[in-house]
Amino acid sequence: MKAISVSRSLWAKVLCVPLIFLLSGCVWLAVGAVGAVGGYAASPDTFEGILENEQSAVWDASVEVISIMGVIQEEDHAQGTIQATVSGAKITATVTQSGKNAVKLSIKARKLGLPKVSLAQDIYVKISNHLNK
Repeated sequence: MKAISVSRSLWAKVLCVPLIFLLSGCVWLAVGAVGAVGGYAASPDTFEGILENEQSAVWDASVEVISIMGVIQEEDHAQGTIQATVSGAKITATVTQSGKNAVKLSIKARKLGLPKVSLAQDIYVKISNHLNK
């Protein structure tokens, strides 16, 4: 009987650790390995990275991909921001010059006030792939 209670206690602890990371918004476990190698960064609701393309090309690709995936509410080319709705989530894409031939693309996604970094990552990857055609 003692072995069963120790086993249950151990499993409870093993299952609680990943749950704590998921509930705290820690996406570094899931995305951190990619971020460390490829220059990507993630927060609970934002996925961003540096693309080696012209700013106008990144802007055009962002508008095209986001308009295919959802509905664009507002575009501000001067500020480099796009407001849209994709899969019921509010999306904010920001395109800013980061260097001579580098552009920072940041995708923020929230649905019902909750972060949706997986959706932000999906949009970022589709834009990046679109640029590399």
